[in-house]
Amino acid sequence: MPAAKTAVSRSTLVSAVADVVLILIFAAIGRDAHQRPDVIIGVFATAWPFLAGAAVAWLVVRVWRAPFSLWPAGVAVWIGTVAVGMILRAITGQVVVIAFIIVALISLATLLLGYRAVIALGVRFRTRTPRG
Repeated sequence: MPAAKTAVSRSTLVSAVADVVLILIFAAIGRDAHQRPDVIIGVFATAWPFLAGAAVAWLVVRVWRAPFSLWPAGVAVWIGTVAVGMILRAITGQVVVIAFIIVALISLATLLLGYRAVIALGVRFRTRTPRG
């Protein structure tokens, strides 16, 4: 049983780190596209509402139970990241416009669902029984 618990913990850690890194990449790309200064601090300033949204989704849906699943984990993290992120941006006086919401939805879907889809395909491919 300890081996299974270790595997679950490792998957959870890898998925959580992947979500954080991908949200930071999203923020960095956005800041670069708009030629914003303060690269390091600016990325974190842009990313924190989205990171908070991802954390809320992780807690509400208990993503650690199946961190690489597209449904419900991936979709919850994606929607939670964008929804809570935009709400926090609005509350703190940051820009929230429809174009940004659309870009965030598409970009974060690609990032947060994309790696989970690749993993799901890999698992499906590995567990497929050979036909003879």
